[in-house]
Amino acid sequence: MPSITGIEEYIGLIKTDPSKTLGVKIGDKEINPGDYLPKLAIEAAATPTLSFPVSDTIAKHVAICVDLDGPFPSFNFLSPILHWIQSDLQTSFLTTNQPVIASYVGPGPPPGSGPHRYVFLLYKQPSEFRLDQYVPSGGKEFGIMARMRYDLSAFEEKARLGKPIAVNYFTSN
Repeated sequence: MPSITGIEEYIGLIKTDPSKTLGVKIGDKEINPGDYLPKLAIEAAATPTLSFPVSDTIAKHVAICVDLDGPFPSFNFLSPILHWIQSDLQTSFLTTNQPVIASYVGPGPPPGSGPHRYVFLLYKQPSEFRLDQYVPSGGKEFGIMARMRYDLSAFEEKARLGKPIAVNYFTSN
């Protein structure tokens, strides 16, 4: 059964070591950990831009975004909800020309919901990571059902990602 406990612990990384803060920019807004962004302000924004100082410019990274509070913060039985997986990110500005594993879906809390936490995680990508093992077959997208109650720890284990090297999050409703 998917859990958000481990992800909440990852958020703790940046509270104890701010150097582990992943740079996240949505539209023209730089995200500081815990920032509140009104849903309307980010609905039209494109896929987030990520940055993190890396010493090895050849190394590749995997970025994942999940919502910890679906459908409601007080009743989050659908969480975590997957919002994005992108592999093969390189250099400090974390760019790639490779296809996404799960395309980015912006915040979408239901009307009347309190703010949801949207967490961005950056992992060092293992050298044996093969994109074709994780991209849905036949050019399909991750459907809504596959995104709900996403088992992040199973993906971390299968992809041999280890723990994230950088984290950031914002809240929105």
